[in-house]
Amino acid sequence: MHTNKELLAKGIKRLGLTVLLMFLAPFTIYEAFKNETHPWYLPVLIIGLLLAITAIVMAFYSIKTIMDSLFNKK
Repeated sequence: MHTNKELLAKGIKRLGLTVLLMFLAPFTIYEAFKNETHPWYLPVLIIGLLLAITAIVMAFYSIKTIMDSLFNKK
């Protein structure tokens, strides 16, 4: 059983993007709640929530890609 190194590299790159999103989403949501009286409150909050949802989906997808590379699934 051999590891598909190209697919593993792709999964690790996606995992790196996921980690970035996991830090960016809470920061954006925090900044939105800190400025509730600002007119851009709602758009910034929506962007933060979308980033959080994207981080969760990307986490599952990147882990799935890494598992597929380890178990040689195509």
